[in-house]
Amino acid sequence: MSQKIADEIDRRILRELAADARITNNELAERVGLSASACLRRLRRLEETAIIRGYAAIIDPAVEGWTMTAIASIRLSRQHDDEIRMFEEAVQGWDEVIECQLVTGARDYVLTVMSAGLDHYERFIKDKIAKLKCVDTIETSFVMNTIKARRS
Repeated sequence: MSQKIADEIDRRILRELAADARITNNELAERVGLSASACLRRLRRLEETAIIRGYAAIIDPAVEGWTMTAIASIRLSRQHDDEIRMFEEAVQGWDEVIECQLVTGARDYVLTVMSAGLDHYERFIKDKIAKLKCVDTIETSFVMNTIKARRS
């Protein structure tokens, strides 16, 4: 169910929270031009309707030893339910995969993969992705630099 944002004030609340989710309600209210109580009511409504789905800390990947990001494009051998399920269930258990998207076009899935370097990524490909019988092709691009990363 898709919820709608009520007005420009809701949009401003969302922009402020996207920039700093730890902002106090009083500071948020001041920035968007509301009283603290009115701001809190709007915030609760945005949470209750799942427009705001949660709050998260953005952790430096290097803390986990992840120093390299790869984009892996995966094509399945067939798009049958059993192969789709096999692939999607496997992805859920791979810590290296921070994002998996089903896409249209020449590939079926695009994965964002974090690794500790080229050797680690090679082991990930050989020991995990390539061992799945449903995978036909794997094409990788390595991220040189992130220019923009939007979190919401």
